Amino acid sequence: SSRHEKKVAQQLLQKGVTCFLPLRESERRWRNGKRAVVQFPLFSGYVFVNIPLCESLNVLNTSGVVRFVWFGGSPVFIPDEQISALTPLVESRVNCEPHPYLRAGERVAIKAGPLRGVCGILVRHRDKCKVVLSIDLLQRSVAVEVDADCVEPVLCNMC
Repeated sequence: SSRHEKKVAQQLLQKGVTCFLPLRESERRWRNGKRAVVQFPLFSGYVFVNIPLCESLNVLNTSGVVRFVWFGGSPVFIPDEQISALTPLVESRVNCEPHPYLRAGERVAIKAGPLRGVCGILVRHRDKCKVVLSIDLLQRSVAVEVDADCVEPVLCNMC
């Protein structure tokens, strides 16, 4: 369950289960003025396990574990290369934070800068993000290059 990821990972390790909990560090300032570096899960609510299916019950019987992620009637298997890509990121302690998952073709809204509030379609070209803004009445579009941190998925049809 959310906010119990560290405890779940610790219990799984005690059971001999191979697990991975990518953490990020963030400096927090308390009301009394004190500062502290606190570790948070990079993916809130998730602890990754590497187990044979026959060990599923052992994991599910761990306090704080709610369920496995399933899709189409089968448990979701994350490719090793995607987990491996996270390891050096976490170990390097590079400042990273969760970001909404964005796909090319998805409707997005620009959330910062002079185009704040403008909606369009996300396009990726090489390593750059562009938002295509369309004027339907004119049947014309323009692509604007934006920083990936400045866009967020549109959660409703407000645009």
